[in-house]
Formats: sequence, structure tokens, C-alpha cells
Amino acid sequence: MNVALFVPCYIDQFFPDVAISTLELLESQGLSVAFPEMQTCCGQPMANTGCTADAAPVARQFVEMFSGYDAVVCPSGSCTSMIRNHYSEYFADDDQRFIKLRDSTFELCEFLVDRLGVRTIKGRFPHRVSVHSSCHGLRELRLGACSEQMVPRENKLRILLESLEGVEVVPISRQDECCGFGGTFAVTERETSVAMGVDRVQDHVQSGSEVLVAGDMSCLMHMQGLIRRREMPMQVMHIAEVLAGRPLPTKQTASAAR
Repeated sequence: MNVALFVPCYIDQFFPDVAISTLELLESQGLSVAFPEMQTCCGQPMANTGCTADAAPVARQFVEMFSGYDAVVCPSGSCTSMIRNHYSEYFADDDQRFIKLRDSTFELCEFLVDRLGVRTIKGRFPHRVSVHSSCHGLRELRLGACSEQMVPRENKLRILLESLEGVEVVPISRQDECCGFGGTFAVTERETSVAMGVDRVQDHVQSGSEVLVAGDMSCLMHMQGLIRRREMPMQVMHIAEVLAGRPLPTKQTASAAR
């Protein structure tokens, strides 16, 4: 399979080890993975703020760059959803190159579980863990069940996480509540975003979790800042880092990374 790795811009700039972990994880499944070096942002920030004219050329460039691959894998439900669910307004209904790319672009856990049929990852993570399911992952990609729909769905992230030795996934009270990040929402509605984020993090802390794990680094970036400023007893990790065998960051390592 001819696979390309798409790395969201915030991961590229602030959390590059998430991208490296994703690459290692895909290669551990026997895949040869390409990284198109001229890739840029998917255009979601512009689209979210209503700047459709600015997002359109970004979307066209993305399709031009990635359409030749059998599959495009992204360690972000948010960016994956932008391509799958929101790029259509920039292309004609019969644009076959776009349709092919749309149907072959996957979030990381979705790709592993649904496309490759992986349900077990060899590794060990001996920690108490709680899972944050991002809104885009649940409500647009259907990577798990959400309370708005009474439809049972397997949670792709949990399937892989629970296959690791030593991990204990602890329940939280509100499994599909938004963290309040919402991209530009966190900037334009800062007070509301912070209140939502604190409420979300406290639910995880009260569960007794050591590590908050999610598939979207944007959500984790938001909650990580709230945790750090309030000195809460919890760390955050992207699912790619956990599955790739990264150890739990020490306080010194985590502080340096921030």
C-alpha cells in the first residue's frame, strides 16, 4: 500500500514527536510511508473563521499533493474531518481526483482498525489512563459512540489502547463532552473555552487517571495548558506516542517541552 503521512501544522510546529511516533507506528505494521515535504495546513483555521476564499487554494493544493497515494493517514480527527467532510465545497461534484482522496484519507486509529484490521498493538503502558474523545472524531468521523445518537459504535482509540499490557483505562463521568478548544473559538471566546476546559479536565482528574490520552493534539494542547497552570496531578499524551512505546514524560521533560 502506497501510504502518505499528513502532519497537521500545530503538530509539526509544537509536538513533532507525535508525527514521528505516527510514522514509527505505521512502519511497525510493515508499511512504507511517504512524507510529502511541501505539505501545508489543510485550511481548517481559515474555513472555521469564514474565510472560504482563502481556504479554497489550500484545499486544491492538498488534493494536488496527496491524490496519488492509496491512503493518507493523519494523527488528528479534526484535520481528517476537514478533508473528508468539508472539502467538497471547493470541488465539483464529479471531481474524481478529489473523491478518491476524500475516501482514502483516514485518522490514525481509524486507519489501523478499519483499513488494516489491527486490534492489538504489542507494547506495555503500566498506567491509569483516561480517554478524551474529540468532537470531530466522534461527531464527524464516528470513531466512537456519542450521546446525540443512540447507535452503538466501537471506539477505535480504546480498542488499540486497551490492547497494551499493564494499562488501566478508568471511566470518566461524561465521555463525550467537548474540551472547549474548538480552534479559533478558544481565541474569540476565551473565557467560555477555559471554563469548558477546566470542567473537562476535572472530570479526568477525579477519575484517578495519571494520563489523559486523546487522538487530537489540539485538544490535548488546550487541556495541557490548563493542567499545567493549575498544577493538577495529570499528564497528557497523544495516542500515537502511547502506542509507539513512548514512556510517560517526567515533569522535567514535560516542562521543557512546554
